[in-house]
Amino acid sequence: MSNFDAVKVKNDCVAWIRDFFEKNGPTCNAIVGISGGKDSSVVAALCVEALGKERVIGVLMPNGEQHDIDCARQLVDFLQIKNFEVNIKGAMDGMKQALAAAGVEESEQARVNLPPRIRMSTLYAVSQSNNGRVANTCNLSEDWVGYSTRYGDAAGDFSPLSHLTVAEIKEIGTVLNLPQNLIHKVPIDGLCGKTDEDNLGFTYATLDRYIRTGVCEDEEIKKKIDRMYAASRFKLELMPSFPYEA
Repeated sequence: MSNFDAVKVKNDCVAWIRDFFEKNGPTCNAIVGISGGKDSSVVAALCVEALGKERVIGVLMPNGEQHDIDCARQLVDFLQIKNFEVNIKGAMDGMKQALAAAGVEESEQARVNLPPRIRMSTLYAVSQSNNGRVANTCNLSEDWVGYSTRYGDAAGDFSPLSHLTVAEIKEIGTVLNLPQNLIHKVPIDGLCGKTDEDNLGFTYATLDRYIRTGVCEDEEIKKKIDRMYAASRFKLELMPSFPYEA
């Protein structure tokens, strides 16, 4: 990781985004879900550099009251991009009521994954109403251990950060001159108030080092990362399909 050239990678990623839009929508806008954290901030800033601020639209999606919504608003103001704030609480409540009315007992896993899936539906509604292409904002570190929701935040039309670790994304954020409080904002799950690292049981620094070097001094953490990696690979693969040939 010490050889990481943030300036070169940033420039290469900007060129890659331009190329994607030239091939997949020369007049389209980039639609970015804005949480106010490092990933969405860096993706939005990369899109602004690649396409111009007039072609980037931010979508803020609080679920009722969001304690850190000011960070998301700070980012869209900083980048001077058009944005929509769509509160998903009504959709969440409606779905929960519909499930209960149908006799479905909502599991913990369903409860956790419903908000990101509703947010992705929101992003595509905004995208199809604004000539857009939806940006995926997941990173390599989270994807490595399955810390994303299939058909939720793991979806999208193009993915600028999926091969970059948390540490590398922070470096790119600094190169992009983003506000430091957004680059270093501690990710919190929004459910029980725990940080991502509390939920994972290890730090992103430990995970990033293991990804890039294969080194992890703590054998138990290494085993846990390996288990999470093996259990979540299906999320990043194409849907299995029956190989019928006529």
